[in-house]
Amino acid sequence: MSDRVLVTGISGFLGGHLALALLKSGYTVRGSVRNLEWAAAVRETLAAAGGDVTQLEFVALDLLSDSGWDEAMSGVRYLQHTASPFVLETPKDPQELIRPAVEGTRRALGAALRANVEHIVLTSSIAAIQYGHKSYERLLTEADWTRQDAPSTGAYPASKTLAERMAWQMVESAGRRNTLSVINPAGIFGPLLDSDPGTSSLLVRRLLDGRLPAVPRLYMACVDVRDVVALHVAAMTDPAFFGQRCIAAEGVYAMSEVGAVLRPAFPNRRVPTATLPNWIVRLAALFDRDIRDNMHEIGTPKRLDTTRAPRLLGRPLIGTPEAVIATGRSLVEHGLV
Repeated sequence: MSDRVLVTGISGFLGGHLALALLKSGYTVRGSVRNLEWAAAVRETLAAAGGDVTQLEFVALDLLSDSGWDEAMSGVRYLQHTASPFVLETPKDPQELIRPAVEGTRRALGAALRANVEHIVLTSSIAAIQYGHKSYERLLTEADWTRQDAPSTGAYPASKTLAERMAWQMVESAGRRNTLSVINPAGIFGPLLDSDPGTSSLLVRRLLDGRLPAVPRLYMACVDVRDVVALHVAAMTDPAFFGQRCIAAEGVYAMSEVGAVLRPAFPNRRVPTATLPNWIVRLAALFDRDIRDNMHEIGTPKRLDTTRAPRLLGRPLIGTPEAVIATGRSLVEHGLV
């Protein structure tokens, strides 16, 4: 069997970085895109970053269509399933996120199991771990699961939770639990490969564009894309990952702390470090659905056990200050702020 890796969602921020790392490590990469017209741009981006694109091929796959999945798995040794829907605005219908996440996972893993691939790595999220709990005073670990039916659990955490649970159910039903490894990343920052800012990078963009006088008392776990990629690559072949989940987070930071990191690195920009009073955020929530849907996050830092990832990699993770500054510099270089 060849060392061919199918990377779903190769045109995404994580998918692109993962494909680059695999190409540099000598793997043949088959990347999935929804539209093959996107392939040329992905190839150009990876070539510019130093990837050997002679070992790169593309297939068209849709999370909501059965077409092409079995064919795409032909000759594949490893599956890296990174593709998943992510929207910037909360959808009115949660199924806009849940259905493609769950059905895409079912299609990807079903085809991989039928093709008897050697190992599957699924990109989940800390969103499948940290929501809907009665108390956040204790440390959350890989043993914890988001309660997708809790009132405080939005569509995105529900989509990631249901998709990951389906993945585990599928491999366990097949008697192949150790065929699966799951990486649960926090908000992913780091250098951009192209002018697509991704999702988490938009936080840095908003902090740098000068339009925010202050920030809500929001907290988020952060991780560098290079560490998330390293975990994905290691999880394909290291038995220590087999049948395991792994939280990928360097630490939990307040938005004001992220601003304080960025301000000295970008002295010519108005980077907010002050925190908005909660009453102002609550007032804004009356008129903004996205703020309203995230009000449960205000002033509620979630404590995560982040020890497994560095232990498995055998080194500390890249610090969040380095990651967010790298994001900011990439945004400036690409003219996105």
